[in-house]
Amino acid sequence: MLGTGLSNAEIAAQLHPSTGTVKAHISSILTRTNCTNRVQTAVPAQVAALLD
Repeated sequence: MLGTGLSNAEIAAQLHPSTGTVKAHISSILTRTNCTNRVQTAVPAQVAALLD
């Protein structure tokens, strides 16, 4: 969902956790991937989806 450009609120609306929980998970993803913003994580996700 991050790779498709959805906001934290949009992701929360679809998966039903709180927006804060979504934000925490995305922050964790950014930290683990050494990325500084959502776009840096979204591009590899899009590329991976294209390769599958």
